[in-house]
Amino acid sequence: MNDRITRCLETLACWTLALLWAGPLLFALWAAFHGQEYLTRLDPTAPLTLDNFAQAWATAPFARYYLNTLLYTLFTLVGQFVLCTLAAYAFARFRFPGRDVVFMLVLVQLMIMPDQLIVENYQIMSALGLVDTIAGISLPYVASAFGIFLLRQTFKQVPVELEEAALVEGASRLQVLTKVYIPLGRPTYLAYGLVSVSYHWNNFLWPIVITNSVTTRPLTVGLAIFGAPESGVHFPIISAGTLIAVAPLLLAFLLFQRQFVQSFMRAGIK
Repeated sequence: MNDRITRCLETLACWTLALLWAGPLLFALWAAFHGQEYLTRLDPTAPLTLDNFAQAWATAPFARYYLNTLLYTLFTLVGQFVLCTLAAYAFARFRFPGRDVVFMLVLVQLMIMPDQLIVENYQIMSALGLVDTIAGISLPYVASAFGIFLLRQTFKQVPVELEEAALVEGASRLQVLTKVYIPLGRPTYLAYGLVSVSYHWNNFLWPIVITNSVTTRPLTVGLAIFGAPESGVHFPIISAGTLIAVAPLLLAFLLFQRQFVQSFMRAGIK
């Protein structure tokens, strides 16, 4: 009896937390598909409309924002995969003086919030002439300590006998990396890729600092400008713009949530 009551309470708590978390999204869905007069009047018979989405799309250059966000996240992800793979392989399989010290210095990055480095990063991007460019948004995040650590742990679990066998067969170090380590680390790459894409798709503070024009602004910055009070507050249109911005990640999660969970479990991300 006590176990049944406990399960019921746990279920109730889970549903309550889920509703609290989903509340803003549910309100945005309601507001986006209804007129201004139904914003605070939840009438089930209220007519649905797509005019809010049409007005939002026509008011702000969301197509350009989408392109900028895709280029930014893709550039960042590819750079992280390349750099983190090479660094993780070196830390996992090569012995060189000061390896452990260097690796500890890399891990120190995990304790530093990216927001604390905004001034330094801006000065560096300005010196390189990369202010208001896609590369300028991405470069500070390419060297990911979390990615290096995660891939290093994955590579260390690969039996060294596989590498030795490949070397005996005449494979180069690069071929060993691409033919042995990377295929065996696919779940980790998928899990890390999901974390990276979701983070950078929603990143706001650094992009708003480094971008100055529509040609480089990602969705988060464009949406903030679109919903600014001086632009006029019309909640249904703002809600429609918000859904336009979050729709790709939301649909991807709903369609592939099982694969997402499995990749995180295999990679050991808690």
